[in-house]
Amino acid sequence: MGFSKNDFETNIEEMSEGQKKKVLIAKSISEQANIYIWDEPLNYIDILTRIQIEEAILKYKPTLIFVEHDEMFIENSATKVIELKKF
Repeated sequence: MGFSKNDFETNIEEMSEGQKKKVLIAKSISEQANIYIWDEPLNYIDILTRIQIEEAILKYKPTLIFVEHDEMFIENSATKVIELKKF
């Protein structure tokens, strides 16, 4: 996800929002779970990491519920879409 060796010595409080999001996603996918729930996983994420996340989802096919506004990511990653609209 684009981390250098030095990044592993940095306190998470000192990281950018994008780096924090990458750490949380990496932690999530490295822990075995029956279902993963992600809230806007692409916020603050650069394009290369976005591609890595999408490829991991397509390769490993985890049971994943996510809320996301990126329509291309949804189209490429989701098998079912539930759209909520405010009336």
